[in-house]
Amino acid sequence: MIYTWHEKLWQELLARKNSLPHALLLHGQVGTGKRDFAETLARALLCESPGSDGLPCGHCVACAWLAAGSHPDFRILQPDSEAASETIANEVAKDDKEKKQSHLITVAQVRELIESISLSASRGGRRVVLLYPAEAMNVQAANALLKTLEEPPPNCLFLLISHQVQRLLPTVRSRCLKLAMPVPSHQHALEWLAGQGVAEPHICLAQAGYAPLRALALNDSDYREKRLAFLSRLEEAKNADPFAIAEVSEKTELAWVLNWLQTWIYDLVCAQATGKVRYHLDFSAKLMALAENVDVLQLLGFQRDLLGAQRSLHHPLNVRLLLEQLLLSYWQIMNRKQEGARVRE
Repeated sequence: MIYTWHEKLWQELLARKNSLPHALLLHGQVGTGKRDFAETLARALLCESPGSDGLPCGHCVACAWLAAGSHPDFRILQPDSEAASETIANEVAKDDKEKKQSHLITVAQVRELIESISLSASRGGRRVVLLYPAEAMNVQAANALLKTLEEPPPNCLFLLISHQVQRLLPTVRSRCLKLAMPVPSHQHALEWLAGQGVAEPHICLAQAGYAPLRALALNDSDYREKRLAFLSRLEEAKNADPFAIAEVSEKTELAWVLNWLQTWIYDLVCAQATGKVRYHLDFSAKLMALAENVDVLQLLGFQRDLLGAQRSLHHPLNVRLLLEQLLLSYWQIMNRKQEGARVRE
């Protein structure tokens, strides 16, 4: 699929379809369609009867193999735990088995890939390799890939997709043509989301950090219901029971809860500093009121605790205990300054 905000870049690449470099590095914000673009490009290059618009026909032998995930000249290299689609990455609950899988692209995977592409193309044409996300390669894996990028096999295109291009080895970046993937304007994104049936596009878009595909994923009814319930408890900073909130939130996807807490704290800091909120527009009035009686330095310290918890997501942990600790810290921060003011009076 080629989204409207990518059409110009699509046409530019099509114009040089037969003279593309051996490696493209597509980088930019998560949730803007980089993987969809790369997969469509791969399918178009492998299609044996592409349309006049350059898109794959969907009917030839190559397209049938691609649809079945069995094309011998198309390889996807990604962590074992990586979700199948960028649009729902970090938004879908993962089962216990997936949580135990690797979140890295390993040197063994890269070596197996290099061995496979050393053979001749099965259809006698181009071969395409997609790496997603490229920054998931550890140092050993990146170094193993580097030699192939320096001396690529003939008629082989590498498509590297990165959300955090600065995390890639400079030597890997230098062997690729870097393409900063376009993002839609705010108004364009709102119109696109409305066209997808999103009832409150401005609220979903803000929550998603203004990434339209992530915003579309957040339109899920179960997600919306749980988010509203959790944030409604957070806004009752004085009367809320942190242990009760932890109990009712324990069965909610932990990644969601941590994201809600992180963006809520960001909005509190932003509200005090600028008089505006970024993420939770539907709680704007309450956030502005809460921000008047809170210590920003304590909020920033709490944000560091949340980042630490975020890094522990893929490790075994006691979710209930973690939530109790975090929510108790939040409650103390939100009430400490008010109590101090009463003492001074």
